[in-house]
Amino acid sequence: MLVLAPFAHAGDTAPLERGAAVTEPYALRELDRTTFGLNRMIVGERISEVPLTAADLFALPAMQPLRKSLDAEIDRYVAQHKATLPDESIGVGPSFAFELFDRAVLDSKDTRFVLSGVVNRMDRAFVDPAHCGEVRLLYRLVRTNQPETAEDAVSPRLPMTLNLVFKARGDDVVRSGTPSCAEIAKRWLDTADIELTGSELAAKLTGADGSLALIRPENILRIETNLQIAHAPKSAIRDFRTDYMMKVFDYHAETGSFEEAVMEDQIDRDRLLADPALAAAFKAWLLEPTHLAEFDHGTVLIPDQFLAKVAVAPTPVGFVNSALQPAFGLMQGEDTTHAPVFSEADVVGALEKAAANGVQLQNIRSVAGFERRLNDIGCGGCHQTRGIGGFHFPGVDWMAAKPSNATTVPGSPHFFGDQVRRRDILTAFAEGREPDFTRGFASRPQERASHELAGTVYDDGWGGHCYVNRPDQAENDKSFSAWTCASGLSCQATGNTRMGMCFISTR
Repeated sequence: MLVLAPFAHAGDTAPLERGAAVTEPYALRELDRTTFGLNRMIVGERISEVPLTAADLFALPAMQPLRKSLDAEIDRYVAQHKATLPDESIGVGPSFAFELFDRAVLDSKDTRFVLSGVVNRMDRAFVDPAHCGEVRLLYRLVRTNQPETAEDAVSPRLPMTLNLVFKARGDDVVRSGTPSCAEIAKRWLDTADIELTGSELAAKLTGADGSLALIRPENILRIETNLQIAHAPKSAIRDFRTDYMMKVFDYHAETGSFEEAVMEDQIDRDRLLADPALAAAFKAWLLEPTHLAEFDHGTVLIPDQFLAKVAVAPTPVGFVNSALQPAFGLMQGEDTTHAPVFSEADVVGALEKAAANGVQLQNIRSVAGFERRLNDIGCGGCHQTRGIGGFHFPGVDWMAAKPSNATTVPGSPHFFGDQVRRRDILTAFAEGREPDFTRGFASRPQERASHELAGTVYDDGWGGHCYVNRPDQAENDKSFSAWTCASGLSCQATGNTRMGMCFISTR
């Protein structure tokens, strides 16, 4: 497939997302105008050929609970801001210290969501094996009151994405047994060799045996939203700050609507700290050896009772008042007003118990490794790690005057760094092998990606995330000591942390 995107390494013209995502601009434009426009995909709302404006979309009965929830969450954010930062004004427009997301764009006839990418997530089949995981259609909010193809056109994109999540294999296919997960995976992998673009590629992908043939409205699982809720430029009293709000809405066929849901593995820090009994139950559950192993492998499914319905990810990372990274306060650290949920002794004891039971851990080999996994296991912490702002997939901008991903890539370093793992899982499915669903930390790909990603920003190349090892190996953290840099680069950190980035060695 002809896709303009980052290369895996010097001299290699194969895009990293080959066979696992659709990012060809002109094919996405064709798919948006035909098969996968939101007017065709929202269950029960088939609205001919007319694209849905944002005003039309949120007026649909299916979408009204979603809009109501977004409004309530923004109101709650404003109230919390005024309580914690009373001297910082907040509102819509550049005259405010914190410029708030303008909800008027969701009621406008001059904005709509356009398809900006299709992503295979069969790596999530451990959650739902029968349906072979997920496929996601990602839509970006844009302004439509300007020409799409004008030579001097400015990108009309607005800072909000809507992620429509589908079963990779619908219930009807599960009952019939064909195509199998192996066949679906093979269809996706075969797209890497398709040398087509635009309408021809779109037709190939949606054909009877195409990788997107099974993406139908009746297979919708949920909608995930992500929007830039507020932005504050640098001022005399603080550095710049941008907050991104994420929510999830499950589709309920019986009511025909999207209803607010808890977010997978998004630990509800505030409730745990306010309820000692709930905190104790969570600690006992997570440190049980089997759950600890799943937590380490990145395949844990934390029970709903411990989870939140919203995540707000600030950039840059580190705003204590945001209360967003779950480890803030769950272990002794920035939040000293509450008793920590986990002590170092708790973690050390759990690691020792797991080892005694023969549990093999891949990532968590220290207290710091446990804390980092607490941070990046949920949506908020992961989106704060190696993202483009608060997004991992800002999407393809095919409405630009000259659509191209050669200079403006559709995904974050985290997204591209995870493609080798995702494609490895697709290959295992296609070959009839048991897939390895494990994943490393959000900051650094697993060793299975070391060959393809070696020397790149995604792994150990310039800008890669690394750990400063000291000559005395006893002082080096076993969870991160393998995070080294390629030849000619050194791991350079600032402040008190030993986490850094790979840059040209000055020695």
